[in-house]
Amino acid sequence: MAIRNIITEDDQTLYKVSRPVTEFNDRLWQLIDDMKDTLKKADGVGLAAPQVGVLRRVFIINTGDKVVEVINPKFVERKGKQEDVEGCLSCPGEYGITRRPNYVKIKAQDRYGKEFTFDGEALIARCICHENDHLDGIIFKKHVIRMLEPDELNG
Repeated sequence: MAIRNIITEDDQTLYKVSRPVTEFNDRLWQLIDDMKDTLKKADGVGLAAPQVGVLRRVFIINTGDKVVEVINPKFVERKGKQEDVEGCLSCPGEYGITRRPNYVKIKAQDRYGKEFTFDGEALIARCICHENDHLDGIIFKKHVIRMLEPDELNG
């Protein structure tokens, strides 16, 4: 396992649509394991493969209890609305208020290709939407209602 470099918003890779994963093999597992190490070191909540320069439909989310590995996600349900603070490991030090669904449910595959569903509300719903956006070449700033000043985060 290794720590990968997280690319920043000036890298055009972040604005490209990722391809579906079709091979569930050692190479994929290595990517996911590296992403877990990278996310832990960065102290983030989620990380998408494009953020480490790999244009595949893969992201991970640390729920606090476990790290969920999500491959080839598709939304099944979106409900409610929330507005809250969001940031991105690819936009260090920048935060804004975004508008997202308060509840989402997705269908995806695990590292072995087995289908599963994953849902969440509040922060987890926001994170699922945020990471899925990365797979479509979208960064969180597209959803920002208002960017925050650094002193607003502490108060």
